[in-house]
Amino acid sequence: MAASVNAHNATQDALLDAYEGLLVHVSQMHKLASTEQWEELIEQRTHYVMLVERLHELDSGVILDESGRQRKARLLEDILEYDVEIRRRLVARRDELGKLIGVSQRQRDLHRAYAPQQGAQMHSDDGVDA
Repeated sequence: MAASVNAHNATQDALLDAYEGLLVHVSQMHKLASTEQWEELIEQRTHYVMLVERLHELDSGVILDESGRQRKARLLEDILEYDVEIRRRLVARRDELGKLIGVSQRQRDLHRAYAPQQGAQMHSDDGVDA
C-alpha cells in the first residue's frame, strides 16, 4: 500500500513539475514578446506547443489529490495570464505588419502607375536636349 501511495505521489509531483516547467517557459516567452524579439518568440512558441501536448498526455493519466488540484489550478492561471498577454502582443504585431504591408503595396501601386509617365517624360526631355 505504501508503495502505491509513493508511486502516486511521484506521478503527481512529476505532473506538477511539468506544469511548473511550462510556466517557466511561458514566462520566458512573455519576456521575448515584451522586448519584441519576434523570431525567437515564434521559435519558442513551437516548443511551447510540444510541451503542452506532452503535458496533456501526462495529465490524462494522473489523478491529483486536493492540494495537487489547487496547485495545478494556480499554475494554470499563471500560465494562461502569460498566454493571453503574449497573444495580445502578437495580434498587435500582426496588425502593425499588416499596416506596413498595406503601405508598401500602395507605394508599389503608385510607382507602377507613375513610372511609365516618368519614363515618357524622360524620353521627351532627352529629345529637347538634342
